[in-house]
Amino acid sequence: MVVKTQCKGCEVTGLEVGQKNVQRYFPKHVDVIELQLDHLQIQCGLAPEFWEGQAEIKDPRLCEWLHFKIGNHRPGQAPIPLAMIPSGKNCFRLRPAPERVQARFRPAEVSAA
Repeated sequence: MVVKTQCKGCEVTGLEVGQKNVQRYFPKHVDVIELQLDHLQIQCGLAPEFWEGQAEIKDPRLCEWLHFKIGNHRPGQAPIPLAMIPSGKNCFRLRPAPERVQARFRPAEVSAA
């Protein structure tokens, strides 16, 4: 599944999962998932709002890893897509999205007239 960074100003605050992904990959009874971030594995809690339209994963360790991986996020910059790959029961690997997916998230170039 493709998820994207969630930012507030220049600070990465977590991941936006999207409601369709929530319905497809996250059973309602699950309140904790495991994320594999390179060689780091963390458990992230899912708030009740996760299933009610606020499909975000927020965790300070995740934010730190995202900041390390993607650097500073400038205000107005498009969210960065990432691949969140199921790798077991309630466990996902987070990886850069394929280039063809990333291209969909880049702002269109405006040519000078």
